Amino acid sequence: MTIAESPVTPTAFSEPSSTPLALLLLGRGSDPESERGVDCPGELPPASDPDLVARALAAKATLGSRVFVLGHHYQRDEVIQFADVTGDSFKLAREAAARPEAEFIVFCGVHFMAESADILTSDSQTVVLPDLAAGCSMADMASDQQVREAWAALEAAGVAADTIPVTYMNSSAAIKGFTGEHGGLVCTSSNAERALRWAFEQGTKVFFLPDEHLGRNTAVRELGLTLEDCVLYNPWKPNGGLTVEQLRNAKVILWRGHCSVHGRFSPENVDDVRARIPGINVLVHPECTYEVVEKADYVGSTEYIIRMLDQAPAGSAWAIGTELNLVRRVAAAHPDKRVVFLEKTVCYCSTMNRIDLPHLVHQLEALVRGDVINQIHVDPIVAAHARTALERMLALP
Repeated sequence: MTIAESPVTPTAFSEPSSTPLALLLLGRGSDPESERGVDCPGELPPASDPDLVARALAAKATLGSRVFVLGHHYQRDEVIQFADVTGDSFKLAREAAARPEAEFIVFCGVHFMAESADILTSDSQTVVLPDLAAGCSMADMASDQQVREAWAALEAAGVAADTIPVTYMNSSAAIKGFTGEHGGLVCTSSNAERALRWAFEQGTKVFFLPDEHLGRNTAVRELGLTLEDCVLYNPWKPNGGLTVEQLRNAKVILWRGHCSVHGRFSPENVDDVRARIPGINVLVHPECTYEVVEKADYVGSTEYIIRMLDQAPAGSAWAIGTELNLVRRVAAAHPDKRVVFLEKTVCYCSTMNRIDLPHLVHQLEALVRGDVINQIHVDPIVAAHARTALERMLALP
C-alpha cells in the first residue's frame, strides 16, 4: 500500500483530553479497592522530591554493570530515560538473557514480562519489578485453572488431540507453561502468523489465548480463514458457552480476552480522524478489534509502528492506535510528520503506569543497600515447560 501524503503541514502533537479516570491511570491517585500490591516494602520517595533524577543516576552508577534496566515502549518518559534497552516484551526478555554479567535485571514493564525474563535468564540473575501492582489485565483474563478446565472440555469433545495451543506473549508464566506442556508455542504480535501456520502443521485446530483479537485478526486476515472458522470460548460459561458441535467444527478456538487499551479504539475513531484529516494514514496494533483493523491502512506490532514512522516521508500524516506513551514518543521523534492519537481521550496502560520514577528510585537504592525487593521467581517446573514453548517460537522459520 502506498503511503498517503497529507496536504496538512506537520503540527505539534496534540494531547488528548484528560479525565478523572486518566489521572488514575497515570498514577496520580489510587484505588485501594481494585489495585493490588501498590505498597512496596519500605518508604517510597515522594513524587515531589526534586532529587529523584539525581538519586536514580547515582544508584545506577553505583551498581554499574551489576544492574541492567529494561524499559518497555509503553513506559513513561521519566522512567524510559534510565533504560539500558527499550523494546517490546519479548525483545526485552531476550536482551536480559543476553546480559549474563548483570546480577540484577530491573524490568520496567509488567508482571508477565518480568516472568519471561526470569524464565530466559540464568539462575545467577535476579529479576525485579519496581511495583508488583504492574500487572496486565489481558494476562489476568486467563488463569491456569480456567485454561485447564477449557482443555478438559476439548478432551470431552474429542478434539484436544488435534488441537495445538498457542499463547500470546502477553500471558502468565503458568499459561506459557501449559502451552509448552501440551505441544504448543508462544507468539508475539510480530510472528503470530508464522506461529499459527506452524500450529496448523502440527494439528487441525488452534486454541489461541488470551487475546481474542490478535488471534482472530491473524487467522482471518493473514491465514485466509473466515470469521465462521473461529469460535469464542468464554471461561465464565459452562463449556465455554459452546456446543460440542461448535468445538468440533471450529478451526480456531479463541479465548475470551482482550487488551483494555487497544479495545478502546473503535471504527468510529477511524471514520472521525479520516473526516478531520484528509489523506491520513491509519496505523493500529493487531490487539485492536477486527472492525478497527479492517478500517486501518496498516496493522502491526509496536516495533512495526516505530519502523513505519521512521520510514514515512516528511509531510505525511498518521493516526496511531496504540498506547499513548508510545504515540507521544513517536510524535516527538518525527516533527516533520503529523502524528495524532486515534482516540480523543487519554488512553494509557494503567498497570504499566504504576512504574514511575519514585518506584524505580526505591528499587535501585534498595539494590545498592543489598536489599532485593519485588523479586520475580517462576516455579522451576512451570519455567521448564514455558521455556519449551518459547524455544519453539524461536525455532520458527
